Order: sequence, then structure tokens, then C-alpha cells
Amino acid sequence: MKISLIGMDIPVLLPSLLTDLLFAGHEAAELAVHESNPAMAEVLKKYMDAVIARSGLAATATVNGDRAEALRGADAVIYAGDLMPASRFRMDREALSGSSEEDPGLIDQARVNGGLGGLIHTLRAGHELLELCDVMDEACPDALIVNLGQPVARTTAMLLKRGYRAYGLGRSPLKGANGIDTLCKKLKREPKDVRFELAGLTNFSWLLSLTDAATGADLLPQLEEMARGDGLGRLSRRWLDWYGALPVGDVTDHGEFLPEQEDFSPEENPAFGETVEQRKARILNMNTVGRAGVTTPEGAAAQLTLLSQAVPVRPVQLALALLRGEDLDMPAVTRRNAGELPQLATDAVIEARLTLKSGVPQPHGTLLPQGLAEICSDVAETNRLAAEAAFGDRAALRECVETDPALAGLDRLYCCDVMDSLIRLHEDVLGEM
Repeated sequence: MKISLIGMDIPVLLPSLLTDLLFAGHEAAELAVHESNPAMAEVLKKYMDAVIARSGLAATATVNGDRAEALRGADAVIYAGDLMPASRFRMDREALSGSSEEDPGLIDQARVNGGLGGLIHTLRAGHELLELCDVMDEACPDALIVNLGQPVARTTAMLLKRGYRAYGLGRSPLKGANGIDTLCKKLKREPKDVRFELAGLTNFSWLLSLTDAATGADLLPQLEEMARGDGLGRLSRRWLDWYGALPVGDVTDHGEFLPEQEDFSPEENPAFGETVEQRKARILNMNTVGRAGVTTPEGAAAQLTLLSQAVPVRPVQLALALLRGEDLDMPAVTRRNAGELPQLATDAVIEARLTLKSGVPQPHGTLLPQGLAEICSDVAETNRLAAEAAFGDRAALRECVETDPALAGLDRLYCCDVMDSLIRLHEDVLGEM
């Protein structure tokens, strides 16, 4: 089995990817990483070799500056790229900020996933991803793709449109200020002691049920009572009233797909990957493992630090279950709807529990509250149109602006003009559209 790891965020994910592959999955795979920086390639190669040696498996690792060679013959590709560094976001924010206090512009639309900012982000991400697809069409046309490239719903839609078998993993709704872990704390319970169902869209996920794992007692009414008393924040209370469900995960993500909200503004300085300090510390720890190995006290401490900083997504676990035809239950996976959420279009890209039996997805037929189904349908259609626009479809771009619920109350024709300006601003990446 060959697994190719592609994208700028792969080095950050590598410790958990190797752990899931070698120690949890016991798979002696051929791992191929694309890394064009020779110095970083050496760091990654030595680190991977040390971890593989500790596993005792006959796995192999290559780090290649040639992306086509890294992809050639891959059974699965894990993609974790993003063309949204902080500098690009600042360009968007400045362009949307207006020129004076009397002309505030559309600063609320400086967003990462939704609205005008999310749309230009999608176009930039699409430019990179579709170039990758061109290489994959020749190097590994039948590969499974597990996609972590933001914005995940839209990049997954692009991969599906290109004909790939694609699944995505967005920012985990299990962690964070409104994550499952935090909601359980509110109820004085541990996440392992509850059963829950999440559904919706990537970065727009909602809690549909929450029960005590031992007794089956329904815990959701307690959370809803907390929300109505502002115990979960004003946005949770508002959206529970509007949509009949509680948002789960980072509510900043939810807010980006909705019109301007009272008491809410998109983040001014969202995080994009590692800080410089985090990157230096990661490289130092990887070098330590590569030099000292994993079994020495020094190397073991460095590896433990790397794993403690791992993000809570498991793309290798998902890829192995699909490739090996295994059983799996994963609470939040991005994929084509295909009837999983019957109130949404069958080709919508959703986020919901994925249950595999011998590698085959099992339908749940999850129903959403009517208000939630309506807004999810609108956001899913916006995501679909944004993905179409990334293929250079100008009609889809205009329709996306006309459809996007995040632009409610704004002059849509003016928003189209603003998008044209943003496209020109990033023509070094996008070229002519």
C-alpha cells in the first residue's frame, strides 16, 4: 500500500499520521511525502525513519521534491494544503475595509470560510488543488483522497467533481469552546461517558442528540436549558431559537456562513498553520527524534511533545478503513450526501457520522430540524457554487454571490463588483478568470 502525503500542513500532522499508520493501524505502507525544501525534506526523512524503526514494521519512507513522483502509484492521498497564509488574508481584509469611517466598506466579509472572504479563499485554494488533480490524473488516477485542505467542504466538492473518491475532515467539532468536550464539562461528564450525533456541514455542524452512555438518559434538554439561559453564549441561544439545534465546534466558523450577527465579528487575525515559534519547536523536536531515535529518553520526550500537539483529526484511520474494507465509526466526516441527510440535495457535501461495515458506508438517514435543514440547504448550495466557480465558471461565481446567506441585506451587484476587485488583487495566483 502506498500513501502519499501532500500539502504545506503535512509536517505538522506527520507525528499523528505515523502513529495511526504504524502503531494503531499496524500497516507496513510505503509513505511518500512531497517537500520541495531540501533542508525540511532531510528533517522529515530522518524523523520518519526513526519512527518506522521503532515500529518494527517493514514500512518505507521517501521525501521527494517532485510532486508527481511522490504521487505515482498511490493508493491513497492525504492532502493538507491551503493557499490562505496570513498575508493573503490581510490583503483581503484591507481591500474590504473601506477608505474612511464614513465608508466602512465590507469589513465583516473578511472571513476565512464564508461570505466574500471565503469565496476568494475558495478560488485560491481551487487554483492549487486543481493543479494537483492534473498531476494525479496521470500519477494515481484511482487513488482515494482524504482531504484536509481548507475550506474543506468546497475543496472536497472540487475533488468529487474531478471524479475522485474523496472524503474530508474539517476542524474537529469534538474540541474547542463549543466542542463536545466543553459541552460535556458543562454537564459534569466525560466525553467517553456520552453518546452523541452531529450533523450539518463542514465547520457548520450541529448537535442533534446527546445521551448518557450507561443509562440512555437524554442530556440534550439540559444543554438547551443552559443555552436559553445564556450559559452557552448568546450566539448559541440565538441559533437554537432560529434553527432548533445547538452549534457544536467553534461558533466563529458557524458565524462566517451567516449574515452579520449582533455581538459577533469574524476574527481579525485568524490562525493559519503554525506560528514561527511553533514551527521552530516542531523542527527541533523532529530533529531530536531523528538523531536520538524514539527509544532514548531524549527522543521519547521529544516524540511525546510532538504527539501532545497533534490536531484531533484522523485521516490515516479513515483511509485505512476504506482501503482495507474495515469497520469504522467516525463522528464527523465530510462527504457527498447521497441521502445521509434526506432533506438536503443528494450531491450536497455534508458533515455527519460515517459508519463503515467492511469498508462500505452505512446510511443513517438523519433528519434535521426544519429550520436547520433550510439554512444548511442554502449554505450547501453556496458551497457547491463556490466550488464550481473555482473551475473558472463565472456564471457560478455570480450565482454564488446571489445565493450566499452570508451576504443577506447587502447589495448583491456591489458584492459582485467587490469580488471582481478581489480576483484582480490576487491575479498573481488566479491568473485570468
